[in-house]
Amino acid sequence: MSSLWPRGGLWRHGDFLKLWSAESISQFGSQITGLALPLLAVLVLDASAFEVSALFVIEFLPFILFAIPAGVWVDRLRRKPILVIADLGRAALLGSIPAAHLLDVLHLGQLYVVGFLVGICTVFFDVSYQSYLPSLVSRDQLVDGNSKLEISRSGAQLAGPGAAGGLIGALGAPVAILLDAVSFLVSAFFLFGIRTQEQPPERAEGAPKPSMLREAKEGLGYVLGNRYLRPISICTGSSNFFWSLGGAILIVYAVRELDMKPATIGIIFSVANAGPLLAALTANRLAARIGVGRTILVTAMLFSAAAMFYPAAPQELAAPFFVIGGILGGYGAVAYNITQLSFRQAICPPRLQGRMNAVIRFLVWGTMPLGALSGGALGTWLGLREALWIGAVGALFTFLPIALSPVRSIEKMPEPAADEPPPEEVLVPTTAPSA
Repeated sequence: MSSLWPRGGLWRHGDFLKLWSAESISQFGSQITGLALPLLAVLVLDASAFEVSALFVIEFLPFILFAIPAGVWVDRLRRKPILVIADLGRAALLGSIPAAHLLDVLHLGQLYVVGFLVGICTVFFDVSYQSYLPSLVSRDQLVDGNSKLEISRSGAQLAGPGAAGGLIGALGAPVAILLDAVSFLVSAFFLFGIRTQEQPPERAEGAPKPSMLREAKEGLGYVLGNRYLRPISICTGSSNFFWSLGGAILIVYAVRELDMKPATIGIIFSVANAGPLLAALTANRLAARIGVGRTILVTAMLFSAAAMFYPAAPQELAAPFFVIGGILGGYGAVAYNITQLSFRQAICPPRLQGRMNAVIRFLVWGTMPLGALSGGALGTWLGLREALWIGAVGALFTFLPIALSPVRSIEKMPEPAADEPPPEEVLVPTTAPSA
């Protein structure tokens, strides 16, 4: 059997395979809950449209409120225990829902509380695993590792919704959520089996423990003062804003302007998810062939332009435009994310990994609700197609921060900077973005 197992890359790296298995299981399990929670609210608790939308907002809030504090804690502590505790916490929280349903005491307020607390656990898990990977694999294996992790995420997005719908239809939403709770237990089991000894964060002997606010400022200053991380953050954040502007009204546009049926929309989105999966399989080779910086720039240009296909879609032949836009945008976004995340992990000193990842997540995800609200307002005031054009034209220029920065010239994954500026100096960049 071992002769059939691939030998190259990380296929024989036992601890990475455990991390990969844990992440893959939790990704597929999360697809179940992502569909089961709102269906449970609608079908079992008779929630209104506003109450269901409030559930989505509550689930997203922890990524804005707790990302930076999570980064501080992740840099203070070992990452593996945080990962295990986050998985066990999600298992217990989700397990409370089918238990409450069985006892006939389930209430919409419980879904809100569980959604919020599960979101906090997910914030800590995501920041920790992104910061934990560089301590498991060598620097030249980061792109390979992130590519494999992205394969799991893309595969879950491709197959997860259909499988979740089948499970919910056959077993009911409460039982489906119970299966997700079990998946987090299995994920924790794999993480617990990782044997690599993680070095605790180093602090000078006798030095006072810095405050959380000071450490958060240091992480924020490191990202804003870094000539590579700053343009990457601007590119990603502005792209998320404009794509969210269009994404918030895309389904309404497809149904009301293009007369698409729900089944057609589902098929289109499933086919379009081939783009992210293909990117996860090829991003490593693309970076090796054309260089890290060019890969980041080219893929940023690709997903910048892909949004144009949606407002350009004619009513009588809209499906091909949606498929092409989804495949190109999905490929560009995922290949970009794999490469720039690996680059960020490579250049960041270990003691700042958690805060770096958390600050960037806060900056680039914080634009998404603003974009969604803008899309809804513009769609109401100007029309759906017109709002999509505004989002598409705005997205078209989001690659410029990368094109006008030294990121584009990077050939290979570099080593971390040897000399870090002191926290007081790094808070205020002394130069404008490089051109």
